[in-house]
Amino acid sequence: MQNCVICGKGKASELLRVCVDCIRGGDAIRYAKEAHKRIRERYGLPAEPPKSEGGIKCELCSNECVMKARERSYCGLKENVNGKLRSLAPHEHALMYAYIDPLPTNCCAAWFCPGSSQCTKVNIAVFFYGCNFDCVFCQNASHKDLGIAKAVSVKDFVSQVLRKENAYCVCFFGGSPEPQLPFAIRASERILENKRVRICWEWNGCGNRNLVRHAAEISRRSGGIVKFDLKAFEPDLSIALSGVPNKRAYENFELIAEEFFDGSHPPVLTATTLLVPFYVDAKEVEDIARFIAGINPEIPYSLLVFHPDFYMRDMPITPREEVQRCYDAAKRHLKNVNIGNKQLLGL
Repeated sequence: MQNCVICGKGKASELLRVCVDCIRGGDAIRYAKEAHKRIRERYGLPAEPPKSEGGIKCELCSNECVMKARERSYCGLKENVNGKLRSLAPHEHALMYAYIDPLPTNCCAAWFCPGSSQCTKVNIAVFFYGCNFDCVFCQNASHKDLGIAKAVSVKDFVSQVLRKENAYCVCFFGGSPEPQLPFAIRASERILENKRVRICWEWNGCGNRNLVRHAAEISRRSGGIVKFDLKAFEPDLSIALSGVPNKRAYENFELIAEEFFDGSHPPVLTATTLLVPFYVDAKEVEDIARFIAGINPEIPYSLLVFHPDFYMRDMPITPREEVQRCYDAAKRHLKNVNIGNKQLLGL
């Protein structure tokens, strides 16, 4: 950690160099953008979502990249090749791998999900390469290593799920599913034609509105859960921590809540927020909790204790007193609040 290079007082990560107050004040975003540019250059990814005049537009996520010839999308999975939008994965394929995760697992919804009691069953976890965000604290940064990713067909993946007799749920995560959501939706529909299994999503929520609605409908139909990672409320803080705005996440969250959250158990919708020390504080949490409560105060919300990773290894685990402040802030608005990753606090 270091002191903020602008105010000289606030705590800042060595990567961002600026504190949360200066980010909220609007004076610090250029430092954050420079930090993201350095990270993304390492992986051969564009510093910002391209918006090239006359290029081809991708509409899979809120970045809505517009790519000129030989230009790549922000997620790195799409490219303009000879005037056509091409994916790194062939048609009916995705860059992913799947593994078996015995239940109960470390799912962020485990504190209310019935899957936590299915001790003889398994979750099929699906890790997608690529992401429409660039989180500086990413816990799964291997998703950026697109060169080592293998393309898996819908047919082969569906067959893998159907062969697993004790599969209780399928969870799509990554990275984040949004850039490869058509594959996940197609595969899920084929699985449900032949097998009773719960379909769940863990994403940042900034996907194409129609695809997100379709994915959520699949979860409602199968008894699955849609988990939004609401990383920040302040727009500039979202850009500082994740590279891009997350306005679409809140729009999609409200959409799913209004169409699919009906008080059933398990609820189809939940949200989490990672308590990044000195950045995602009680003010940020209260703003998020107030937003959720404005839709429905029954929606489950989980606060995740931070563990140093990726480009924020110089930051500490979230201090216990800060966790308590954030919990109290959320409870002022929501009825169902949980603290996740308690083991990091020795609890």
